Amino acid sequence: MSDSLNAPETPHAPGVPTRHTRAKGEPRFPDGPQADPAGSHFERRIRSFQPRRSRVTAGQADALQRLWAKWGLDIDGQRLIDPAELFGNDNPVYLEIGFGMGETTARMAAEDPTTNILAADVHTPGQGNLLNLADHNNLTNIRVANGDAIILLREMLPPSALQGLRVYFPDPWPKKRHHKRRLIQPEFLDLAATRLAPGAIVHCATDWEPYAEQMLDVLTAHPAFENTQEDGGFAPRPQFRPQTRFESQGLEKGHVVNDLLFRRVQHGDPPPTGA
Repeated sequence: MSDSLNAPETPHAPGVPTRHTRAKGEPRFPDGPQADPAGSHFERRIRSFQPRRSRVTAGQADALQRLWAKWGLDIDGQRLIDPAELFGNDNPVYLEIGFGMGETTARMAAEDPTTNILAADVHTPGQGNLLNLADHNNLTNIRVANGDAIILLREMLPPSALQGLRVYFPDPWPKKRHHKRRLIQPEFLDLAATRLAPGAIVHCATDWEPYAEQMLDVLTAHPAFENTQEDGGFAPRPQFRPQTRFESQGLEKGHVVNDLLFRRVQHGDPPPTGA
């Protein structure tokens, strides 16, 4: 695929209201993603992400307003999703946690239209950009989820709903005291295993070598997963994962990028919904 997969950006996109100062409590995007979809419904716990405040462009704001009702999903934890109903077909569903600005997600969706991608993030500009990319390139196999992916997995997806899980370049939380915030932990894999069908692939990638080693150790030790590499190590970057701009910058700095590809082994008894 060429690098031309992108969304048009205009200084004043049609349908975007003139900027004004919002009153206290007024939603940022009335027809778009909620600021805190799960609210106080769930327990406080250490999270692997930290929402970032950054400017939303006119084009991203327009996409959020126009397309959220069609392709967006707030992770409120209040309902169980039927993936076939969500996408309008029975194609396999991959969950991507943390998609940044969405360029990689859009390219993968374009290159494999028979796979549905449920892309979860909390970064509003990225949500708008991915919706814009999907719209501009007619990518109907993308749904954008806003909020905590743990709540999405635990409360809103049925058992064995997923054929794959993608975690590309998650926050490495490099300081030792912050390692407990890293996403790839035994408890997370316990949960993910209940939502992954037998044979589903967990694909992780990181340019932080200590985190890559931890990922390898944790996935190798978990009884629900097996390494697809015969030598038990890291995998070459598969052709279906495009090299991201972030990744290219890291390689220029001498960073080593490691991919991990693990397969969900056969389930035992089906776990109950809400595990």
